[in-house]
Amino acid sequence: MKSQKLHITLTHLIAIVWLANGLFCKMLNLAPRHKQIVAEILGEHIAAPMTLLIGLSEIVMAIWIWTQYKPKLSAGLQIVIVAVMNILEFILVPDLLLWGRLNAVFALLFICLVYYNTFILSDRVKLEIQL
Repeated sequence: MKSQKLHITLTHLIAIVWLANGLFCKMLNLAPRHKQIVAEILGEHIAAPMTLLIGLSEIVMAIWIWTQYKPKLSAGLQIVIVAVMNILEFILVPDLLLWGRLNAVFALLFICLVYYNTFILSDRVKLEIQL
């Protein structure tokens, strides 16, 4: 039972991270540096609509996580997205990141959390339910 509660809690936490970044930071522009990052990488002319599109995509990711539809596909995609995004930001715009290049450490921790929750903990929960 402990594993199941932890899995549910981590699933909600991961989804909330996506929701908060998508809705508050990008869609509502409460963290303008997100749009600055997009402008620096893709160009000022496309920054506003691309930031909204990225924000919407993050909200969709949160919903996908909460639905538990194909969770391993979702987790794999999350891992790839976070890794690629953070590698690009690490190289191209480290000065715009909240913690500079240290952001990569937090991204790696998030990736590990997603991996653990989906590929290790969820399998443990399934095993406990079968027993």
